[in-house]
Amino acid sequence: MLKMVVFDDEYIVLEGLKRMIDWEKYGIELVGTAMNGYEAISLFINQKPDIVLTDIRMPGLDGLAVIEKILAEVPETVCIVFSGFNEVEYLKKAIKLGVMDYFEKPVTLSMVQEVMKRTIKKINEKKRLERLEADWEKNYHIRLEKATLDLLTLGEQGEWNWRNVFGNKSNKIVGITVLAMKDHVKLLDSYDCQIVYAYYGGTYFLVLFHFDNNNEEVIITHFLKQLDHQILGGLGSTYYQMKDASKSYREAFYAMEYGMFMGEKRLVKFKDIQRRTSVFEDFSKYKQAISAYLRVGDDKRLLEQVNLFIHKLEAQIKSREILENEILHLIYLCLEIVKEAEKDVCSREGFWAKYFPQQEIREIETWDKMVEWLHEQLNRMLGQIINIQQVSKQDAMEKACIFIDQFYNEAITLQDVADHVQITPTYFSSLFREKVGMTYIQYLTNKRIGKAKEMLIKGAKVMEVSEKVGYHSYRHFSEVFKRHTGNNPSEYKNIT
Repeated sequence: MLKMVVFDDEYIVLEGLKRMIDWEKYGIELVGTAMNGYEAISLFINQKPDIVLTDIRMPGLDGLAVIEKILAEVPETVCIVFSGFNEVEYLKKAIKLGVMDYFEKPVTLSMVQEVMKRTIKKINEKKRLERLEADWEKNYHIRLEKATLDLLTLGEQGEWNWRNVFGNKSNKIVGITVLAMKDHVKLLDSYDCQIVYAYYGGTYFLVLFHFDNNNEEVIITHFLKQLDHQILGGLGSTYYQMKDASKSYREAFYAMEYGMFMGEKRLVKFKDIQRRTSVFEDFSKYKQAISAYLRVGDDKRLLEQVNLFIHKLEAQIKSREILENEILHLIYLCLEIVKEAEKDVCSREGFWAKYFPQQEIREIETWDKMVEWLHEQLNRMLGQIINIQQVSKQDAMEKACIFIDQFYNEAITLQDVADHVQITPTYFSSLFREKVGMTYIQYLTNKRIGKAKEMLIKGAKVMEVSEKVGYHSYRHFSEVFKRHTGNNPSEYKNIT
């Protein structure tokens, strides 16, 4: 059983990891925890664990310093780090130090489970390669596969071992091209090229070693013609120094992953999807338009701008990483609009407090699904905005009616009520009619005449009633009263 330790300065995180994960299911025994860097080093020395989970930020020695000391002491230790969403530079340093995996805080059960599955898979893969080393003398093809993998993954560091296994022919090699595939295929050999097949991390690699660089394109074309056009794969560039083999390897893998993401059913050449390190068009104008239409709840124009944004992204960006960043930036812009409209929506609803789009987007396998996901997020936010607007309008009109009911006997105007609910007079007039079913002046008049009736029935004098309900002209009061009741105030008083 593998031994594991956890380092984090938050007690709740340590307790959560102890209790919420069935470590034995993964063949792991949790042998200890520490809350600062110095305790972590001491615990590591005492326990010599196989796996270390550590936060990047800790008092005393931080997580990076702890990892550096651990890997210097026992290089084969598997290190995994926790990181915050904005700790990109720390994470880059951790990766350079040799961490095997990471996940972002706040830590969730699903995140830990996913990382542990990957970690166990990598450990098993590592053990498989170690077994290959143990059988070094037994099978030349196995040794050649291992040496070729070293060449691909380590570059110059793996070249000597590869030449030793490959033999004297290694001096005749003038170029190397790598193909990456999800399915295993067997190609016919060529006299001016030797193929080495390798399998690593769920991917099949076909490594073409060229003996004649003058026929490079002819050789590659010869092999590509043998591939079924429905087989998905990636083709790296040809390099002419063995120390650059890792470049072709990474390009082939990237091209294959990109093809899977974009839903391709063919061999994808890296040179055709060369990763762009900068965005040639500023997408901010599309994001601003989307944000503006979301803010006002205009679903039709919002959809038009989203489709335009997606079209521009698909046409110009050939990197999943950049696609994710552009879409996430838009999501967070729109999320701020929703929060602003809701006035602390996180504490009221609870949904957005548990919303981690950066985690969700990483689990999406294809571009079509990513587009579908983007539409779902924006539709959810649009629905929230529309609901907020409806509630806000209704609240404003209820507030206006309460204000009128309280001050009906004073010389209040439409401007006064509009100012009270912080809406422009023109919009207030239209919204009042829509929500209340009558104009502002009709509502005010009905209120005043209703109160006048009550006072007249109780025997109040007409002049006194006129002033108390907001009419300082007796004549005007009488005209309005008769228009609404059919009788002047004196007649109404006598009739009742």
